[in-house]
Amino acid sequence: MLERDNLRSQTRGDPTPGMGAADLERVLAANISSSPVDLHHAFNANQIASKTWLLDRLHDSLGGHFETVYILGGWYGVLGAMILGDARFAIGRVISFDIDPGCAPVAERINGEEAARARFQAVTADARGVRYDPCGAGGVPNLVINTSCEHMTRTADWYGRIPDGMAQEHQSNDYFDCPEHVNCIASLEAFKDELPMSDLRYEGTLPRRRYSRFMLIGKK
Repeated sequence: MLERDNLRSQTRGDPTPGMGAADLERVLAANISSSPVDLHHAFNANQIASKTWLLDRLHDSLGGHFETVYILGGWYGVLGAMILGDARFAIGRVISFDIDPGCAPVAERINGEEAARARFQAVTADARGVRYDPCGAGGVPNLVINTSCEHMTRTADWYGRIPDGMAQEHQSNDYFDCPEHVNCIASLEAFKDELPMSDLRYEGTLPRRRYSRFMLIGKK
């Protein structure tokens, strides 16, 4: 059954509980001597709120067992750290893709323990070229996540590569004032039109102070 959500309690963008203690400890232990100037943005209240929302609704909609998870536009690997550190999920491995070559070294250090156990890998690649076959970076995934849809043009190029029937979860927003957002969406309905799913399990909106974040969970 399709679940719809509109979290009005978040309309003022109030801080939400941050990453768990284990995740924060992992970040601090990474000891990144020359961290990127924007690294702190990956841990701000809005970023953590959207990822916490994602994990909660993912578990509700599709369960918690996934052998291989692909994260497109994975940035500094924070979502990877959160899902691997969440006791509700049984994850074999997470492959985090980002087109920026500066992201992979940071993501691998943030996820240092899991990377050493081959449960996390950061790959420098354009989402529009990711392969979903046994010869891909991590084999065939059971779940594809993209929380950076607003950063990616030519949606059909990356979305069209995802095989039919594959579980997926995607987020975008209507924060048009941000110069880095080259593909914002005006509404949840517009997001559904852009990413059509044959089996939509969840659709929802997370209002923040300056924008709204939209999310879809289902199978293509």
